[in-house]
Amino acid sequence: MSIKGRTAVRIGAVVIGLGALAWNHFHARPNADDATKETVAESTPATAPRTPVKLETWKLGSLTLTPCELGQPNSGLTTAAWCAPFEVPEHRDDPQSRKIKLKFGVIRSSAQLASKDMVVLLAGGPGQAATENWPAVAGALQPLLAHRHVLLLDQRGTGGSNPLTCKSEEAPAGGHDDESHFDANKVRDEASHCLKQLEGKADPRYYTTTVAAQDLEDLRQALGAPSFDLVGISYGTRMAQQYLMRHADAVRSVILDGVVPNGLVLGEDFAQNLDAALKAQFARCTSDDACKQRFGDPYQTLYQLRDALRANPHKVSFRDPQNYQTVQRVLSEYSLASVVRMFAYSPITAALLPVSIDAAAHGDVGPLLGQAKLLSGDLSDTMNGGMQSSVICSEDADLLSPRPQDAHTILGTRMIDALQAVCAVWPKGTRPADFHEPLKSDKPILLLSGEYDPVTPPRYGDEVLKGLGNARHFVLRGQGHNVINAGCAPELVKHFVEDLAPAKLDAKCLDRLHATPQFIDFNGAAP
Repeated sequence: MSIKGRTAVRIGAVVIGLGALAWNHFHARPNADDATKETVAESTPATAPRTPVKLETWKLGSLTLTPCELGQPNSGLTTAAWCAPFEVPEHRDDPQSRKIKLKFGVIRSSAQLASKDMVVLLAGGPGQAATENWPAVAGALQPLLAHRHVLLLDQRGTGGSNPLTCKSEEAPAGGHDDESHFDANKVRDEASHCLKQLEGKADPRYYTTTVAAQDLEDLRQALGAPSFDLVGISYGTRMAQQYLMRHADAVRSVILDGVVPNGLVLGEDFAQNLDAALKAQFARCTSDDACKQRFGDPYQTLYQLRDALRANPHKVSFRDPQNYQTVQRVLSEYSLASVVRMFAYSPITAALLPVSIDAAAHGDVGPLLGQAKLLSGDLSDTMNGGMQSSVICSEDADLLSPRPQDAHTILGTRMIDALQAVCAVWPKGTRPADFHEPLKSDKPILLLSGEYDPVTPPRYGDEVLKGLGNARHFVLRGQGHNVINAGCAPELVKHFVEDLAPAKLDAKCLDRLHATPQFIDFNGAAP
């Protein structure tokens, strides 16, 4: 997603973890748990017919949970869970600071006697909410519900946890946004406009990873201090590592999917990583006779299209794939880069890149921009840009340096330029002195990467692995960003959490994974 003036504070293109876009509805079955105290509103007389008892409350630690439904943006689907009110101080060093409400839900295990440890989903972004992101990973974590509860906590600033949400300015008349050039002043103005909307509701300085890790620990204590099995997705892998560094005794195991090393400065490698992923994906086409005959060298075509748009950005019309209305957009080198980046995250959409780029180069932008509109709509509804700004501006921005070597890449330097523009006005919190130090741990840790990940490439997982004494790193063939749902990965995750023996994991089943065949036309790949 490109960084438009009116949506600058969302910095959609900066996100580390987009997560899967599939919305698989999942309902946990609330059964009795002998390990916890439960209260039933009315007792059933001994002479009455035996009917299932519907639990109305569930006591965990000091919290009394009740049944709730966790919603999803732009959807009527919900997830059955157990919830309770939970408040924390916004400014932890000031006892008089305002209290903020955090939204969390527990997906209940189907076991009568659940394990004492609890699985914790740490969502990506930064800016995604765990309660909203659950359906995207439910298939991968569902096997763990046989014996364990799953905790979903919306990180402060996201979802239902005092979200740092701002209303964007209206789009200009005519239904199009001008993305033909980058305007740093406009980006700064939009960030300032967002901050004014947050006055009286939130202080953005206190919506960082470090503060959020303390929120998670406070909730753990309130739930009766279970040990945690952390599952970090993309940016959530930063959260997992930071929590582990400060609360090691609370952690039983860790899964890192789409690994972000502690030493990484968010944003600095985005252009390089995308370019490398595109080269690798397009090399598959040039090595395949049918694909090469149809498209030649897609990488070269992409850059020829970029150069043409750099010289002549222009308005284009296409049919909205949701309502079939005619939509106008400015097609420029920047909008092209944003669209291509979104496509590269998933192996399915990446397989559409050669044919979509070829169509755009011949004047048909509908396939490229239509699919991009679907993707960007999903992302903008599930990603909180204010919280994202608080994280990046506090934890990374001062370490960003100009990268003129990226100017020739498809993404260029615009992302770093936009980050620096936003962070010039965005309030900054503090970070611990060891925040960017490599993780050192002997805890059982499973690392997962996708071969063609355009944002957290496999070398990131290899880097983190160096500091770990009881870990395995699996690179899933042909996959993109976030792979916990791919192939037999859920089975590996289940065995890992149950046995805590990464060295003994049998990963032969991953050999069945392959890249999605690249489309020769919009009907599919070559026969």
